[in-house]
Amino acid sequence: MQSETGLPKKKILITGSTFPRYRGDTEPRFLLDFAKAMSEYAEVTVLVPAAIGAADREVLEGVLVERYHYFPIHSLETLCYPGAIVPRIKQKKARVLLVPWLFASLYWNLFKRRKKYDIVHAHWIIPQGIIASFVRIPYLVTGHGGDVTSLNKGIFKYLKKRCITKAIGVTTVSEPLMQVCEQMGDNPNRTVISMGCDTTQFGRQYRKEQYFHQKNNRVILFVGRLAEKKGVTYLIDAMQYIDDAVLVIVGKGPLQEKLLRQARHINKQRGRECIRFLGAKTHQELQTIYASADIFVMPSVTARDGDKEGFGLVMLEAFASGLPVVASKSGGIVDLVQDGVNGYLVEEKNSEQLAERINIVLHDKNIYNKLVEAAGETVRQYDYHEIAHKYYAFIEEILSES
Repeated sequence: MQSETGLPKKKILITGSTFPRYRGDTEPRFLLDFAKAMSEYAEVTVLVPAAIGAADREVLEGVLVERYHYFPIHSLETLCYPGAIVPRIKQKKARVLLVPWLFASLYWNLFKRRKKYDIVHAHWIIPQGIIASFVRIPYLVTGHGGDVTSLNKGIFKYLKKRCITKAIGVTTVSEPLMQVCEQMGDNPNRTVISMGCDTTQFGRQYRKEQYFHQKNNRVILFVGRLAEKKGVTYLIDAMQYIDDAVLVIVGKGPLQEKLLRQARHINKQRGRECIRFLGAKTHQELQTIYASADIFVMPSVTARDGDKEGFGLVMLEAFASGLPVVASKSGGIVDLVQDGVNGYLVEEKNSEQLAERINIVLHDKNIYNKLVEAAGETVRQYDYHEIAHKYYAFIEEILSES
């Protein structure tokens, strides 16, 4: 295959550990969307861990996906899905025994493919970037969030520094993450390029009136994992101060039962069902859910282990769906939201301030429309075609220098 310049296309192996297991899966699909967009510029293959019920090799939406097994008994390959590696271990401690098997298998699968590709694009420092640093192949590592901000002591601190310094290039999805990377290790070829959004997949055209059976209430939407850094507990608490609205929470996670109990208490206190949980939803379902809501809220916080929001792709999806956004000043969110311009920012863990900003947006049409218009302009800059072009230009640059 040739590029637009007439030269053979570069061959890129994208590695990661969060990826759709099959069509219609509820797992995050940003790596698939990224790979699809990169396919315009290069020959792309995605290498991810095997999952129960997933094909070992398939073409998914035009992208070649290869899944490697990492334990002899395939029915026990439960380290990565559903969710993410660290939460899966916290949920069941015995899964930590699968970690060395995963690391060894990833190493072997990279090693045997090392001559087939021009570069490995390792998404997440742990484990993909660290393992790539032990294989003699040029690699670009991208930090997404918790892989950068947490596990920064002892052996992991050493391994992360090694990964950063040996890479031919380092990117992070936000400026705050890059600042942390710079403290861990020096690499002259570094830049900030976020992930993006397929803007053609979202919009007001997917809206369905009374989709949530909300009657005369406005709909406040949250989409994400029910984990500590997402700060959902503070959004639930904020519903004490918001009238004529319902909060719809989409997602699953380790805090689900605790948050359900909190929501039941608030619902009882308010004398109505003002908080609802929908569970995890597919990409197609989310199109309608976003478009049928009235405002999107991202109340993220810094977790006790230092983990914080890497960027917040769901905000791009909300922007593309025509929603105004209220979010916390946490992690990479500040790279995307300009307070009072394309959204509102509040302090972490401040339920009353969250409620105040939500009420302002819902009850002031001029502010609402101003934020929606500015958000639409913002999201166009993050369309995956733009993001893929930036990444490929960076890859071309670092390969020419290496």
